[in-house]
Amino acid sequence: MNKEACLEACAHLNFLTYIIHENVKAKGFWKVVNDGEKIALMHSELSEALEALREGNPKDLKLPKFDNLDIELADTIIRILDYCGHKGINIGEAVFAKIEYNETRQYKHAKEF
Repeated sequence: MNKEACLEACAHLNFLTYIIHENVKAKGFWKVVNDGEKIALMHSELSEALEALREGNPKDLKLPKFDNLDIELADTIIRILDYCGHKGINIGEAVFAKIEYNETRQYKHAKEF
């Protein structure tokens, strides 16, 4: 792992988190919500990604340059980063720490599957 490149990417992730969260707030999506609802919405985006695959992964209707799966995964990331921005989670640092930790783990984490 290139530690410098990884740290730079994580800083960019934190900046992206800020941009996304500010936009979501400006659109009024943080007026009345709770943590459970936000996490359920993250999960719903993954469910939509699964449905895209089950339906043959057609082009997205709003962004036809991309397959539906691409857009649903992007929506998932956006929801996660928005939540991190709201909660003040330093997701870039957490991702970097997890990457470093995972490098120390055994192949397949010593599990069959």
